[in-house]
Amino acid sequence: MSASYGRVLRLPHARRTFAAALLGRLSYGVVPLSVMLSVLRASGSYAVAGAVMALFGATVVLLAPARAALVDRYGPHRALVPLPAAHLALLGTLTAALWRPGAPPVLLGALAALAGACAPPLGPTMRAVWSRLAQEDKALLQRAYSLDGVAEELLFVSGPLLVGVLVAVAPPTAGILFGAALMLVGTAGFVRSPAVRAVPAAGPVSVRRDRGGRRVLRRVGRPVAAAASVGLAIGVLDLLVVVFADRHGHGGASVAWVLAALSAGSAVGGMLNGAVNWRAPARTRLAALTLCLGLALLGAGCAPGLGTLALFVSGAGFFVSPALTTAYLIADEAVAPEARTRAGAWVNTAVNAGSTGGTALAGALAGRLPVAVCFAVTGGVVAVAAALVMAQGARVRGALREEVAVR
Repeated sequence: MSASYGRVLRLPHARRTFAAALLGRLSYGVVPLSVMLSVLRASGSYAVAGAVMALFGATVVLLAPARAALVDRYGPHRALVPLPAAHLALLGTLTAALWRPGAPPVLLGALAALAGACAPPLGPTMRAVWSRLAQEDKALLQRAYSLDGVAEELLFVSGPLLVGVLVAVAPPTAGILFGAALMLVGTAGFVRSPAVRAVPAAGPVSVRRDRGGRRVLRRVGRPVAAAASVGLAIGVLDLLVVVFADRHGHGGASVAWVLAALSAGSAVGGMLNGAVNWRAPARTRLAALTLCLGLALLGAGCAPGLGTLALFVSGAGFFVSPALTTAYLIADEAVAPEARTRAGAWVNTAVNAGSTGGTALAGALAGRLPVAVCFAVTGGVVAVAAALVMAQGARVRGALREEVAVR
């Protein structure tokens, strides 16, 4: 396993580029929680803090394909200069507004929404760079995506931990500034990498040909659906674990351990998935992985206690990272090279949107149904998504080949 991932990091300029991208992406794990804590401290209102965070999250997630289109059109070396500049300026303005209590909630919401709208798509862009670096070796690209996915998940775990350390010695706004500094240094190093500078711009004609991204979305519809179902499962688990622990008389520390088992299972599954030279087609693997995730959720509904639940949750996590990695691979193969950033952004958006929807669904169901039934409903939805993936034909690949032939 170590040798295979070593090959990934020995690709030209891979270590430098990947390290810079990870440093910038750590900001995504630091800034949201820091913003929420800062708004809560300045306003004293959970409702205001929740609304501001909802606006920030909505623009980050829903506008990701549009920002990715800018990267495809102008190239990452040009697009990843104005986007982070605007993002950092808006975060700085938001920090200044939060420095003293009493800022109008409308102003805080507007600044947060604008800052989220300008968040640079470092994750999708890094995956497009991986695709270019490992374009001659699909097995190596799979390992690169697996490594990227596991590292990104660890960033989202470690980011809030860093915020916890910061707020123990400084006001929450220090976390916003720290996240902005991470974004500044990471993005600057990323765009200066020769691997990033070598990625060509698609140009306006190619982007317009995709009619605002609708053609790209049609090509990656199945992996996007699978990714949304995986995100749904993650969002449901986050809340149902809390409900399960509360109804069984356990405290918040127990919840943290169970959710840590989810992340640990995902990391192990992701690393193992990347180390295997699969013979089965990616579409078949994605369907199988998504189905196994649904079955693990069904099993979680049968858990008699928190220990058993942790085992099922860890088992569910084992399929999360491999499923997402495979979805990114399918999306990458389904589009032309100049649309890879957008394809990855659609998958990423589906995961985040699915997670948000899953949390909302779990909240609606948990107040009316037993936890076991909530797990069963979610598992059934994920299993249906697996069936849709399995039913995918070769229509998308055929369309792409026809377009390439025309060109």
